[in-house]
Amino acid sequence: MTVPEVDDEFDERVAAGLAFVRQRLSGQYQVDEFGFDAELTDQVFQPVLRQLYRRWFRTEVIDVKNLPADGGALVVGNHSGTVALDALMLSVACHDEHPAHRHLRLLGADFVFRMPFVSELARKSGATLACNPDVERLLEAEELVGVFPEGFKGVGKHFVDRYKLQRFGRGGFVSAALRTGKPIVPVAIVGAEEIYPLLGNIKPLARLIGAPYFPVTPTFPWLGPLGMVPLPSKWLIRFGEPIDTTPYADAADDPAVVFNLADQVRETIQTMLHETLELRPDPFAP
Repeated sequence: MTVPEVDDEFDERVAAGLAFVRQRLSGQYQVDEFGFDAELTDQVFQPVLRQLYRRWFRTEVIDVKNLPADGGALVVGNHSGTVALDALMLSVACHDEHPAHRHLRLLGADFVFRMPFVSELARKSGATLACNPDVERLLEAEELVGVFPEGFKGVGKHFVDRYKLQRFGRGGFVSAALRTGKPIVPVAIVGAEEIYPLLGNIKPLARLIGAPYFPVTPTFPWLGPLGMVPLPSKWLIRFGEPIDTTPYADAADDPAVVFNLADQVRETIQTMLHETLELRPDPFAP
């Protein structure tokens, strides 16, 4: 009885795959005004990332109930790992772990959108440039928007500074939330710091290729392409309680209010990181 069932399941997958390819080749698919291709993301990008998320990083999610089931929200996380896999794993967590299976619209630096192939993939997967007008449009469209205020300062920090949040810049993400009246959801991501422990930065090479840094890790560049395989650290992603921004709706242009709220978000995430690290004493636990 089991063999026919397996064959039927395989045939269904092949048929679905062929139908998907025919649809893509015919151009009969939709993207939104930012270039987001939801079908391609669900059928191609997410399944690939899911293997890293579940099998390699063995990711566990805490308090996903704090993520809104509907409506816009700004999801703010710590950034690390030399290569920004934390943003991609957070997008899988929002989609797979929440009952509403929501897409996270990530914000990227202009460097990302200057890279021909990467730029196209980023747009197709729902990312957009980290600028307030785009953030506000997404929030007003009731989307989940993912932002990492540390930027390259967080991704490119040395291993000795792991899980220590860097400066949050000018707090532009806060003003966007205030203008749209959407909540801010703090997120602590534990595990990304260990995938590519950054030991050094070859600045001349970074300038040569136009990158923010050229990493030196225990495996890269010494092992060549093999050194680009991330170490299999254990990941925990914890969603904090949403921060209501409506009491500050009239203060979106007040630098003091924006800075104080940004600092509150930063301190909340830092505290969450310390607490979550205690739940994971071994970085490479099963």
